[in-house]
Amino acid sequence: MDVIHAMRVFSAVAAEGSFTRGAERAGISIQSASKLVKDLENRLGALLFDRNTRSVTLNETGQAYLSRCTVLLDELDELESAVQRDNTTLRGRVRMTAPTAFGARHLVPSLCAFMREHEKITVDLTLSDRRLALVEDGYDLALRIGELVDSTLVARQLAPMRVVVCASPAYLKREGVPREPVDLQRRRCVIDSNFRNDRQWLFRVNEEAVRVPVDGPLVANAPEASRQFALAGLGIARCPMYVVSEDIAAGRLRILFAENEAFRFGVYAVYPHRQHLSTRVRALVDHLAMAFRLL
Repeated sequence: MDVIHAMRVFSAVAAEGSFTRGAERAGISIQSASKLVKDLENRLGALLFDRNTRSVTLNETGQAYLSRCTVLLDELDELESAVQRDNTTLRGRVRMTAPTAFGARHLVPSLCAFMREHEKITVDLTLSDRRLALVEDGYDLALRIGELVDSTLVARQLAPMRVVVCASPAYLKREGVPREPVDLQRRRCVIDSNFRNDRQWLFRVNEEAVRVPVDGPLVANAPEASRQFALAGLGIARCPMYVVSEDIAAGRLRILFAENEAFRFGVYAVYPHRQHLSTRVRALVDHLAMAFRLL
């Protein structure tokens, strides 16, 4: 048995939670994937998955094995890259995740440029507005926007990001333009639950930080949804600038209280704390830092 190949197939099945999808990822048949994982378990003398008729789930032993297995396979890929005839050639897979709207608008075009330059790199991208667990879900890299709370992870800021309060011209014509941040207490606001203090909007007034309590009938967990509600004239929204920049430039949305903006988010590359970050991941992070510098 090719142990390294079996480990790669095991990792693919674990990542997909399915022998069918894991086999597709590995480019082999379901029967071959099942046999390789079974042979690996026999070699180890331990089961790695809890199996039923619908799914396969890593058990405690499998989770521990996957953690070490991922590091080993990464190091093998790095070794393979190091001994290639052209040492500048990067190869191997990068699994990453990013917020949906930012990923579609900014990350994907940057990835296209990176992939054209490094044709032997493969990228497995998951766009999600949930904060997925990097280590547990087997990701090499995540892009995150906002305040970071994962103290066990390494973060590199790629760009600052304005957070703006905005509304549609139709809403402002109908309801009137609020004169100061405190007026928001009497307005319908769109609540983005991604913010840690989603109903306490922070402003700077007379050089002091002021939190204004807000509320409204619309709550969403994605900035794109807040944008759509604001465009529909249903309330005043607070959004990262990347979501609404085109609407503001086109006059579809209007920024309120620009002089009272109290903070900026950051766009961060986040990755597990490892002594040696793989060359391909480091190269991708460097590329994104250059691509996002003008955001």
